[in-house]
Amino acid sequence: MIAVLVIVTTLIVVFFIIFQHRKNKLLLDKVKQQKLFEEAVSQTRVEIQEQTLKYIGQELHDNIGQLLSLASMQLGMLGVKIGADIKEPYIETQKIIKESLGEVRALSKSLNTEVIQNRGFMESIAYELKRLNKLKLIKADLMVTGEVRTFENSKDSIILFRILQEFISNTVKHSKASQLTITLDYQPALLQMKASDNGVGFLMDAVTERSGLLNMKSRAALVESDFELISSPDQGTVLSISYPITKRASKALELL
Repeated sequence: MIAVLVIVTTLIVVFFIIFQHRKNKLLLDKVKQQKLFEEAVSQTRVEIQEQTLKYIGQELHDNIGQLLSLASMQLGMLGVKIGADIKEPYIETQKIIKESLGEVRALSKSLNTEVIQNRGFMESIAYELKRLNKLKLIKADLMVTGEVRTFENSKDSIILFRILQEFISNTVKHSKASQLTITLDYQPALLQMKASDNGVGFLMDAVTERSGLLNMKSRAALVESDFELISSPDQGTVLSISYPITKRASKALELL
């Protein structure tokens, strides 16, 4: 009887262990599948957004740009017929049209994924800040430290650029800031990115559901980056991203 009880108890214990193991495996598989599904959804959303931005950029360049070019040409032809009394406002109007044309072309490039890839990550950020300074929308600075490294996966560079572009856009539109600073710190295994402004700031609890913040968070998760946004009223806003540049480079090479 004792032997039978020992055997039965052992079988029950073994069965329980096997059951728990299979249960845990199923739960882990479910979590893994859910994570893969969410990543696929986020990736698809990003790709759709990129296609939309590319389309808008092309429309700006091809349609609005051409209309402004035509307006500039026609205004130039009218220049020989105007009197001295309106010469000054005519020159000012011509200048505004040319500046608008330049801005439309610059904006179309900043929306086009292929242009950003060809220009490079750091150069694209510098170009964006140069555009802001030229328009005198805000004083924008870029600081780079460490040994600059290129991205093995160009999609990662686009995603990170879009996060910073979102921050820049929100700063210009909402922060009332006079200064914007972006810092890129290239470390052996990480790229530490920081964007900060001296604007009015905001209460973090009041924007937890704002699409812009959620969009930046989801993009950072796609490239396995730590994301942090800190702000408070009258204290400005600081965005910090820690991108595992070495780890992501290794993954990109594995896929080749």
